[in-house]
Amino acid sequence: MSVKIRLQRHGKKQKPFYWIVAADARAKRDGKFLEKLGTYNPNTNPATIDLNLDQAVQWLHNGAQPTDTARAILSYKGALLKHHLDGGVRKGALTQEQADAKLTAWIEEKAGKVDAKKEGLTKKQAEAKAKALKAEQAANEKRVNAAAEAAKANEVTEEVVEETTEVVADAETPAAEEASEETEA
Repeated sequence: MSVKIRLQRHGKKQKPFYWIVAADARAKRDGKFLEKLGTYNPNTNPATIDLNLDQAVQWLHNGAQPTDTARAILSYKGALLKHHLDGGVRKGALTQEQADAKLTAWIEEKAGKVDAKKEGLTKKQAEAKAKALKAEQAANEKRVNAAAEAAKANEVTEEVVEETTEVVADAETPAAEEASEETEA
């Protein structure tokens, strides 16, 4: 029986969520598995991976072959490096302490890169939010200025209408007097 380390799809449409499992190569993709090694969520940025490193390395020692995607995930989390270093320890090229030190240094470096990416994404998100707020404030200011100008123009128009009404009323009064004089005669 050949064993594969592969992904099992879960989640809903357009929102995948994967389990990383050790399964018989003949089993269906989402079917029976031997052991669940972790989870992988590609919906977050950066992708969230929860992997039991020791179990994954144990399956690699036993001859399990990872699929391409599973290999990339195992490499990203350091399982393949640990498997490689354990091979060096078995051959006598390294001591267990040296192998553990190399693995720890690599994991810390990787964690630093991931944290830097998260900080960069947070910073970009904050900058985008600040830019959107500034644009919204400018749009609100334009709207307030336009409303003030419209109100001012409306007041001027009302004053002109009142003056015109007064002028027309003054002009109609003598004409009304002339008309009343004509009716009297």
